Amino acid sequence: MFKSMLAILTLMLGFSLSTAWGWEPDPNDKMQLEVQAAIVDFKTKDPGFEDWFKGAAGYAVFPKVGKGAIGIGGAYGKGLVIAGDKVVGNTSMSQISIGLSLGGQGYAEFIFFKDQTALDEFKRGNFELGAQASAVVAKAGASADAAYNKGVAIFTNISGGVMADASVGGQKFEYTAVP
Repeated sequence: MFKSMLAILTLMLGFSLSTAWGWEPDPNDKMQLEVQAAIVDFKTKDPGFEDWFKGAAGYAVFPKVGKGAIGIGGAYGKGLVIAGDKVVGNTSMSQISIGLSLGGQGYAEFIFFKDQTALDEFKRGNFELGAQASAVVAKAGASADAAYNKGVAIFTNISGGVMADASVGGQKFEYTAVP
């Protein structure tokens, strides 16, 4: 009985994951598996995030961003850019901040591109988000309150750590297309 229920649950989960987004992660690609896990965790916080994945022209996912500071801070992470049903590029994010900051934190970051114009702007490389850009922290109901700003919406899903942060900084992104 237990084995039958487990088999049915596994099939249902596999089907729901394969239809949850338009791409199938390569099981031999560590980054794609990390991105998949980050997406599943993100959607667990608020199932309404599914609409963001479906409605966007594309999105960038940074599954593991590390951030630390003692006055001057920094953050770095690598990720993938996905459009439609395929990975279209690799990306990296770096951040420098100055101000009253202390601690360390790990999080996943998601950037949604409203239309092809916004996605193309990111793919040109040297994309930056200034200090005025703000991210919405993933939690129940957050997807309903969020909106695009200049064709981009940013979400973070905190995975651990403690950070006191009253600083100003910006994020810079690099993009490399995959063949």
